[in-house]
Amino acid sequence: MPQGTSFADADASYNDADFCIYGIPYDRTSSFRAGAREAPSAIRRASYNFERNHYEHGSYDAALYDYGDCDEFFLPGDMLDEVRFVMGPAVRDGKFTIAMGGEHSVNIPIIRCFEERSIALISIDAHLDSRDEYLGCSESHACITRRAAEHLGLDNVFVLGVRSVSEEELDRDDQIRFIDSYEIMESGIEKAVKTAMDSVRCDDIYLSLDIDGIDPAYAPGTGTPEPFGLTPIDVKKAINLIGDRLVGFDVTEVCPPADPGGTTSVLAARMIKEVIAVRSRRS
Repeated sequence: MPQGTSFADADASYNDADFCIYGIPYDRTSSFRAGAREAPSAIRRASYNFERNHYEHGSYDAALYDYGDCDEFFLPGDMLDEVRFVMGPAVRDGKFTIAMGGEHSVNIPIIRCFEERSIALISIDAHLDSRDEYLGCSESHACITRRAAEHLGLDNVFVLGVRSVSEEELDRDDQIRFIDSYEIMESGIEKAVKTAMDSVRCDDIYLSLDIDGIDPAYAPGTGTPEPFGLTPIDVKKAINLIGDRLVGFDVTEVCPPADPGGTTSVLAARMIKEVIAVRSRRS
């Protein structure tokens, strides 16, 4: 593919690939800023900014395959069916999948692809996203941890970096567990990640990065920015700490129309490369 139409260095075939990368250009349940559907293309372009190997990780082998983008749909249910159809084979084949949203609702069908493998979900997010429904939609970006808990079990879902929670999400017996960004600022990301890893029941962990988990000073181009967030170094450390247990990754809620300098897309691409480097060195 020409530069920018695939993720940098994604020149392997599906059969030879260790990592399979997918774009999911969907943002139909966005409730503040729309535009996350443009993120997969922007993140791919940004990925060419970086060296193949990292200064801190050194040389590593990574066979990458870029599927391209899933088809675009209007209704959430159609998007869910498409993502499961496209990504399901890679999950079943034991590939390490990396998805580029789109809004955070794209995580719902990805988690459901893990039908034959027990996993836990750790999400980095400014929001708890644990509503039963939002604006009449149970498959909204605001419901992803509730849907994950239904599929994986309540004790296999944990959120880091929260600083915006509705009363309805807190006032219930089956509350999704989380550590807020203020506690992380006081006690450090290492302690928070260790708590999350020790709390979930399954050894294998899927990491979902809603880019708004990072403070908007670093990631301004997102659909629902929330001040007082994590730093990029916090997220980098989290990836490295979870590294041996990682089985999949997605980055969501990058909104290029709100990111004229491209800073947020660059950060998202760098986090993907961090995951690839960590998993390549440890596999």
